Amino acid sequence: MIFLHHHLHEGLKIEYVTVKDSLVLWNNLKERYDHQKTVILPKARYDWMHLRLQDFKTVSEYNYAMFRISSQLKLCGETITDVDILEKTFSTFHASNMLLQQQYCEKGFTKYFELITCLLVAEQNNELLLKNHESRPTGSAPFPEVNVATSNHYNHEPYHGQGRGRNHSRGRGYHGSNSKNISSHQKWKNAEAKSEKENSGQTSKQVETSCYHRGGKSH
Repeated sequence: MIFLHHHLHEGLKIEYVTVKDSLVLWNNLKERYDHQKTVILPKARYDWMHLRLQDFKTVSEYNYAMFRISSQLKLCGETITDVDILEKTFSTFHASNMLLQQQYCEKGFTKYFELITCLLVAEQNNELLLKNHESRPTGSAPFPEVNVATSNHYNHEPYHGQGRGRNHSRGRGYHGSNSKNISSHQKWKNAEAKSEKENSGQTSKQVETSCYHRGGKSH
């Protein structure tokens, strides 16, 4: 009697406060609520018939509805097994997930909780992938700043010609070999000018000597 009173709703405790016999209390409650099965069963059967995985946004929502409806059916005396629940779930996948449905069928699940665990994990992974994609869509990542700085450095730095090809010196800057050529060219011109000057002087002396022998320094 104490156990029944402890689990009764506060309103029912007040209604049956005068009932002292536990058997009488049990029978009264049974007569009052036994018709609930007749009321609940048609609705539970209807919900079970129209229960489809593809109608729910998330696997969690489907799982909640599945347990609620199956519990109501069991309460009304209906037999619902794991095989029934698995068949219901597999047969109500969305058409776009046909390949995924076949893969889960091939795994040979015998318990509903095994299938629902895989579905929940897959759903969670998909949500994480979508969040990562939305946070930075494909192609939106900027170029590393190091590469940009390096590119700018090479664009603005004068060319030093450190290759080994023609007209390039090793480690002497842009004017490495050209400086030598220019210097050599200037020396060559100076030497040529000096030679011409010396030849001119010698010619003048020869003319002057010839004129002297003829009796004068000028013609």
